Amino acid sequence: MLPLSFKEYVSAFPENNNVDRLFKNYISAGSFPYTINFDNIDDIEKYVLAIYDSIVLKDIVARKKFPDYAMLQSVISFMLDNIGNLCSTNKITNSMVSAGRKVSVHTIENYITALVESFVFYKASRYDIKGKQYLKTGDKYYVTDLGLRYFLLGRKDGDNGHILENVVYLELKRRGYDVYIGKVDEAEVDFVAINSKGIEYYQVSETVKEEKTLHRELSPLENIKDHYPKYILTGDITPETSYNGIRKINVIDWLLDV
Repeated sequence: MLPLSFKEYVSAFPENNNVDRLFKNYISAGSFPYTINFDNIDDIEKYVLAIYDSIVLKDIVARKKFPDYAMLQSVISFMLDNIGNLCSTNKITNSMVSAGRKVSVHTIENYITALVESFVFYKASRYDIKGKQYLKTGDKYYVTDLGLRYFLLGRKDGDNGHILENVVYLELKRRGYDVYIGKVDEAEVDFVAINSKGIEYYQVSETVKEEKTLHRELSPLENIKDHYPKYILTGDITPETSYNGIRKINVIDWLLDV
């Protein structure tokens, strides 16, 4: 149910060697397969929004018989605006109520369930790394295609880190992992990726060029005392580096398996 991976997207443009430009297109125009047939952003926007209308109107609203289409759209916009943030039903409900909308927590729960069942969003629950147990609160949500976010909300400054998280989350799902948000003591690990072969830990950051930022990203991984692979994926154009076994890799290289 996932759209094109970045590696698949790049393979569709063999004549284009500007991988950085392709990545910018990938996260703005989106990666639904048919988008590669369009030459301009306006046609891509019409196509992506048509997919959105089809999923929301024909699938979710009709199948679930939701009476308040405007409320569903508001919930979707809130979730798109909060990818990579802890996003509880209470938080969404309170936001709607603060905006003068009357809605219950139960109704919001039904909307979110329908959006996940329709693969508009994927839910990442939290996992206590030291306690080796799944936690019942503190979910995050990632959109199935960033083109939906771009065309519904527009490009927002300061969101690059969460956009990268969304890309990495979907790629881990493609590679066959169950993906969780990691908790180690009071710190957070962006992703705990689990499959039959074991566990991998990931931090995702737009940049770690500043020493303070690098330390912040390394610290939670350093507090994990097992010997499973640990990674920092970053947008920095730098060679791969290891910090006591924690590998720092450019996110595009990782997506392309370079």
